[in-house]
Amino acid sequence: MKRNIYIKNTPLQEAMLSFNQALNEAGFFKTGEEWVDVGHCLGRVTSRPVLSKRSSPHYQASAMDGIAVRAKDTYTASETTPVRIAESSYLMVDTGDYVPPPYDAVIMIEDVNFFGNEAEIIKAAVPWQHIRSVGEDLVAQDMIVPSSYPLGSYEIAALISAAVDKVAVFKQPVVGIIPTGTELVPTASPDLEPGKIVESNSYMLAALCQGWGAKTIRHSIVEDDWDKLLQAVREMEPQSDLLVICSGSSAGREDYTSAIIASLGRVLNHGLAIKPGKPAILGLIGENKPVIGVPGYPVSAQLVFTLFARPLIYRRQGLVVPEPEEMQCQLTRKIASPMGVDEFVYVNLAKLQDRYLAYPLSRGAGISSNLVRADGVIKISSGQEGINVGEYSQAVLMRPRHEIERSLVCMGSHDLCIDLLIDYLRRRHEIRLLSTNVGSMGGLMALMRGETHMAGIHLLDTEQGNYNISYVQRYLSGKNWRLINVARRQQGLIVKKGNPLGITGLAQLLDPGIRFINRQKGAGTRILLDYLLKRDGVDPAGINGYTREEYTHLAVAAAVKNDACDCGLGIMASARVMDLDFIPLAEEQYDLCILTDLIPEAWTELLLEALQSPDFQERLRKMGGYNLELSGQVLAANKLH
Repeated sequence: MKRNIYIKNTPLQEAMLSFNQALNEAGFFKTGEEWVDVGHCLGRVTSRPVLSKRSSPHYQASAMDGIAVRAKDTYTASETTPVRIAESSYLMVDTGDYVPPPYDAVIMIEDVNFFGNEAEIIKAAVPWQHIRSVGEDLVAQDMIVPSSYPLGSYEIAALISAAVDKVAVFKQPVVGIIPTGTELVPTASPDLEPGKIVESNSYMLAALCQGWGAKTIRHSIVEDDWDKLLQAVREMEPQSDLLVICSGSSAGREDYTSAIIASLGRVLNHGLAIKPGKPAILGLIGENKPVIGVPGYPVSAQLVFTLFARPLIYRRQGLVVPEPEEMQCQLTRKIASPMGVDEFVYVNLAKLQDRYLAYPLSRGAGISSNLVRADGVIKISSGQEGINVGEYSQAVLMRPRHEIERSLVCMGSHDLCIDLLIDYLRRRHEIRLLSTNVGSMGGLMALMRGETHMAGIHLLDTEQGNYNISYVQRYLSGKNWRLINVARRQQGLIVKKGNPLGITGLAQLLDPGIRFINRQKGAGTRILLDYLLKRDGVDPAGINGYTREEYTHLAVAAAVKNDACDCGLGIMASARVMDLDFIPLAEEQYDLCILTDLIPEAWTELLLEALQSPDFQERLRKMGGYNLELSGQVLAANKLH
């Protein structure tokens, strides 16, 4: 069957304008209305003004606990000439009680003294004192809310008080989602075979729709077959206001989405000048049914769907599309970008003293974890070649500002204990710990530049035979810092379960049949490996895989687990997590170096509390390979005068 192998490069703004123009001409935004019970209207948008059916309150109501009186009976009352009112001339009332004629004032109970059945007052009341008049809140036929108004909890209470039982609201847009791909499977399993991918995009897009006020219908996975995809589109089209086809938008041999849209309507754009998301498709089916073909990679899918579906869903409900909150931030790393393309870069954000810093995340359309980790996204316009280190840019926030401002940044070497700290600080103190794995030297350099609150380091001084202190003194001599121990930990060779190659030490890495995987340059583990190789007289050039690098201990263990290599140097805990064998080679010291000028003292105390807590230490001890005798102790400090 026909597939489209030619993808255009339409500028983003041009594609948006043409898509919206086509939808306006097709009458897509002329939304119908429906009547719903007030008790079920939360989040719905009014299609016409809502008027009060009765006054609120609908009677003269006491605003206080006290006595209802005739104001004229109290005019002579004062502290020197108290007035006593007979029981027959006042009425006991509570807040909200009806105040009948002839009473026209309420005196608070704390201003009344009782002598038998008589009430004594020492201050005159004025007419209508502490009485809520009819319609004080709402008068019958008052407009409670106008049209195109989203209904929340307060509005619901006001409607019920005004005797409104049903409201006219815009119909919720219905978004039909069709996931397609022969390689897709519905659920994850530990034994997922190579080439199979868990289908998750449709769930992400459905959740986005619900957050924007739309309902969703999700089709089961459709394999890459022209007839089956065509049947699914025809089945979903009558039930949906907007149709989304997940993947099948590229130029692969089984990507039929564009051709199927063309066969049922027209393709407005296939290919956008954006990164990620280039293969996106925009079209119309029938008279006015918009259809969006989103790429299969999750970051591309999220971006394209947010750019194009979000405005449609809001406008279809009669709402103005909300402007996202933005933050001016300073880049910590240069971002190169191709000309002629609007590129969207996902970033972490944190506040260090009076600056908001942006930390670019890995740029890959398939890295779904970036969507979990990202705090914002920076757009690099098509006329730019990138953004330099230190330059300011605007980030569209994906997370509330207050969370960003309670972020503690840790750059440096990877260790599983950081995940435990992330959980502890979030759970106990609502502090968000951001961890970026750049190696021990990378962490120290970030401290030098003032780009992080702290760094995880395990740098062996091969001349002095100690860890970390000499490096910190050398590179941070002009700064205030503290060096805090986390643990001593076992480093060694991570090998397959049962050690089928019989590896016992570093010398065997010279066997060309043994595939090794290394850590990146600047990592403490790489420095330790080079020291051990030199000590044992092993030439790195003879190791198969010495130049192949990973950035974390878990990544090394995963490579061994998945037979991408036979062994790699890492910590015992990573081997145990992956159910692999471990050959210990050395014990090393893993510390946190913090800059005391950048991190609030209260946060430092909470960090020390976490490291010393029985909860944290027990969880770390269970991972294996950790010595916690010095955990949470300040090993050294530098305080400038």
